Amino acid sequence: MNPLELARAEPGPAFTVTLDGRELEALPGQTVAATLWAAGVTSWRTTRGAGRPRGIFCGIGVCHDCLVTVNERPNQRACLVPVRPGDAIRTQEGTGHEH
Repeated sequence: MNPLELARAEPGPAFTVTLDGRELEALPGQTVAATLWAAGVTSWRTTRGAGRPRGIFCGIGVCHDCLVTVNERPNQRACLVPVRPGDAIRTQEGTGHEH
């Protein structure tokens, strides 16, 4: 069963955001992480040392594994940031700051 039907959810109309230039559909009320997961994206950051992939881990903003760049602002916790129409989301390498 579709989760929206199961919860009897009636979100507003979908809108578009981008991940590294790729258009994704998002729903009002979703976090960046929920939008990425719904699009099948499970990793959007690499660690600063070994470059290992990371995505969501705790889902409540404690662990910092889900850091992502949103609208040129690095180190945003994808599990906490609400997605907004037109957001430009970028995968993040290491600390997210240019050297």
